[in-house]
Amino acid sequence: MKRRALLAAGLVGLAGAAWLPMAASAQGAQGDWPLQKPVTVIVPFPAGGSTDMVARALALQLQTKLGGSFVVDNRPGATGTIGTGFVKRAAPDGYTLLVSSLGAFVVTPHLQKSVPYDATKDFDYISVPVQAPNVLVANVARPEKTVDEVLALLRKTPGKVSFASSGNGSSDHLSAELFWQQTKTEGVHVPYKGGAPAVNDLLGNQVDFSFQNVNAVLPHIRAGKLRAIAVTGDKRSPVLPEVPTLAEAGVKGAEVYSWQGVAAPRGLPPATKKKLADAVVAAMQDPETKKRMLEQGLEIVASTPEEFTAFQAREWTRWKTLIDTRHITAD
Repeated sequence: MKRRALLAAGLVGLAGAAWLPMAASAQGAQGDWPLQKPVTVIVPFPAGGSTDMVARALALQLQTKLGGSFVVDNRPGATGTIGTGFVKRAAPDGYTLLVSSLGAFVVTPHLQKSVPYDATKDFDYISVPVQAPNVLVANVARPEKTVDEVLALLRKTPGKVSFASSGNGSSDHLSAELFWQQTKTEGVHVPYKGGAPAVNDLLGNQVDFSFQNVNAVLPHIRAGKLRAIAVTGDKRSPVLPEVPTLAEAGVKGAEVYSWQGVAAPRGLPPATKKKLADAVVAAMQDPETKKRMLEQGLEIVASTPEEFTAFQAREWTRWKTLIDTRHITAD
């Protein structure tokens, strides 16, 4: 009897001894993130744009602060939904991340009948690193220099003044729709396949106005090739301090920011999520990175996961309401 008891105790001891390395290994796997393999940072847009630039600056900083390897992988297509859907299907282990503009998170799901993810359920929201207001710009052949003059033109020639955008549902398009809604005016939306061709036609005086991302047109404004009329932020942009906000010009409720967000597949281990979120915040406070972003008109946000989650919910409701009210479609 005593022998059987000792044998049983020995077996339990062996099982416990076997379990301890397994448990330590599991804890180590999570604790060692991101050292086990490269972290893939998916950007659901082509290389060279604002989101790609933010992702690459962030990847470099995360690599420095966390160790391991962070590799940016551009997967464009279907207005950002292809790359975003890829991230949704990835394992929630911290080795696949998403850096996207607001479109994939809070706009495109309201414009397309079906997207390969549910933005309200399929992701862990980590941080909004940066944001930037849009700026209402005119081609220099136009005489209008103030918001009042633009509104006078719209009321004099309703439905005839052209506003270029980088595409249906883009932040520049939504800025124009919100502007028209709040001022009870109407212009002609001219969508392009990307910001570059929209700006090119604006520079060539083929279209009248556009609400463009500040960082996309700042060099042209400084060179005198485009005229800045107002910014869509709730305060003046540090890189365009002489340009009033729409609110200062008398247009209330038309504040718009373009922003980039960092997310991961839903179910990220809590320790990994905290480690990543803390590193993103620290990366955006790095003096050189911060200086580079601010010089291009991007404002540092560096929000927490809780702040980003609440912000995404507010933005989701806001843009859904505008899209439904204005009958905006992806076509």
